[in-house]
Amino acid sequence: MKALVTGVGGQLGRALLQSVPAGWDAVGLDRAALDLSDADAIARLVAREEPDLVINAGAYTAVDRAESEPELARAVNAAAPAVFARALAGSTARLVQVSTDFVFDGAQGRPYQPSDVRNPQSVYGATKAAGEDAAGDRAIIVRTSWVYAAGGANFVRTMLRLMRERDELRVVADQIGSPTWAAGLAETIWRLVSRGEAGIYHHRDAGVASWYDFAVAIAEEAENIGLLARRPAIMPIATADYPTPARRPSYSVLDVSNTRVALSDAHVHWRSALRSMLKEELSLA
Repeated sequence: MKALVTGVGGQLGRALLQSVPAGWDAVGLDRAALDLSDADAIARLVAREEPDLVINAGAYTAVDRAESEPELARAVNAAAPAVFARALAGSTARLVQVSTDFVFDGAQGRPYQPSDVRNPQSVYGATKAAGEDAAGDRAIIVRTSWVYAAGGANFVRTMLRLMRERDELRVVADQIGSPTWAAGLAETIWRLVSRGEAGIYHHRDAGVASWYDFAVAIAEEAENIGLLARRPAIMPIATADYPTPARRPSYSVLDVSNTRVALSDAHVHWRSALRSMLKEELSLA
């Protein structure tokens, strides 16, 4: 069985290639191999490779820059899934479309279920919501949040760099969500594929946190294993104190109960997953 995995230059794409199950031959595609804004290139690739599965982990993820580049964000996040869906139509091949908590507005105050009404507040969120629709009814949609991995470009590694450079950091404390280790997300995606069912699923690590909580945990855990020589002071601030071009949901915790029931698996707490990632990061240092 052949799978095409897009976005392998990113942290989730790499994790997917590192966890390919037996019986699958995965072809990894980074931006150089496949420009997701090029519809003709996508169609030609699918026609040539004739895959049994496409996992579209590639995306335009520059949330703030998307506000000034909406056409490019739309081409990658919305148009590309539509091209994949059309190219796979008429075959038994499946499409997995990776999506985001940013399709919700954050106003509900309880974890979002897969069936809850979407109301994205940013160009990034709107284009990812459009990508979900474009993927079609036969697709597996996997929404996730706050993804990080060793060696990637993410909040954890940015915090580690800043913690080494500064004596004090200011981190937003009124945006609430759930961190997600890319390795666990990749495993969930492959297991959902093995079930052969379509639909919308949520995956995140257990527990909730603010960005401030997450930063404090990063400092504590990194110091414990020697990844940081000392912990800087970390000060909580409000979103209003750190304005950004894109509006972010204030509460974007995803309800993952249907995924956990479907897979009959354990739900790893985000702090435990963070420890595993930091140990991997230490091995790369």
